Amino acid sequence: MIMREDPLRIHGGLVGRRQFLRAGMTGLLVISLPRWAVARPSLDEAIRTFTGGADVLDGRVRLDLPPLVENGNAVGITVAAESPMTADDHVRRIAVFNEKNPEANVAVFRLGPRSGRATVSTRIRLATSQVVVAVAEMSDGSFWSSRASAIVTLAACIEDLS
Repeated sequence: MIMREDPLRIHGGLVGRRQFLRAGMTGLLVISLPRWAVARPSLDEAIRTFTGGADVLDGRVRLDLPPLVENGNAVGITVAAESPMTADDHVRRIAVFNEKNPEANVAVFRLGPRSGRATVSTRIRLATSQVVVAVAEMSDGSFWSSRASAIVTLAACIEDLS
């Protein structure tokens, strides 16, 4: 005797009862995920991920960020790292992180000895007044950083971060 599943008619198509129950259980699982599983990483966690847990030293990096920003939608920043940019001593990567935006990672720039200077400029969005951190990875594996604070009068990209 062959037993067949009773099909359910959903949106004009036929779906088996087991498929329907499996989809429902998957949906419940996704909805019930703990908040920490989908939460934004903290500033320190994002930096630790970038550095692989290595110590980050202050100095050798200069982060130019205006202290007072009228509009957070386009904030110009410049990051410069002290390095001769030779084959033996150069900057591999420069990363920019923020404290309160929906995403902690802003940008990662890859450099090499042929880059000439270890200087990058870009525009970023700032959700509200916050701290921005630039971290440079050197060719010897060391990490150097600089922090700057900005007061934003007109915020950008606001989401519920609580």
